[in-house]
Amino acid sequence: MTRLLHVSASPPGPGSRSAAVAEAFVDAFRERYPGATLDVLDLSSTTLPPAGVSAVTTEKNAAGSGGQAALRQQTRDLERRFTDADHYLFSVPMWNFGIPYLLKHFIDVVTRPGLTFRLDPRHGYQGLLTGRRACVVYTSGVYTPGCPPEFGVDFQSSYLNYWLRVIGVDPVTEIALRPTDFTRSLAADLDHAREAARKAAHTI
Repeated sequence: MTRLLHVSASPPGPGSRSAAVAEAFVDAFRERYPGATLDVLDLSSTTLPPAGVSAVTTEKNAAGSGGQAALRQQTRDLERRFTDADHYLFSVPMWNFGIPYLLKHFIDVVTRPGLTFRLDPRHGYQGLLTGRRACVVYTSGVYTPGCPPEFGVDFQSSYLNYWLRVIGVDPVTEIALRPTDFTRSLAADLDHAREAARKAAHTI
């Protein structure tokens, strides 16, 4: 059974443009895979477990504390949802030239050696999630490729695309809706992005 994990970093509410484009992808994906399982991880409504040093401390103390054990189980459940997926969809608005902090938190939770990558002293990072594909919906209010730096710089797609390939996810299809402010063609651009998302769902 095909399993799609949609990691949504879109803001809540009906006005989210990244969510609207992602919805077009999901609808087309369901058409292609009628029996597929869709798992939606809405980061705006998810309490993420600690990452980094806090996560290591939690794991060491898991056996002696009910609260720590619950946090460790929460981490394992999140890791399992991520590694069990066959395909990924990310909806990612640009926040301060990069990705939303909740998405970075999620990445820090699931990116660890032995789970999503291994590190070889001669060849560097080697991804463990090979055979999986991803589609990423990128939106930004002001930034658009080729704009002067006074209107923003892209640390959004450059970071996320690199991370996905580090953990072995390849190819990565990008759907970009940029910009969404200071434009007179937003409606047409949104329709174009939705159509691109539908096509991506049939080729992933």
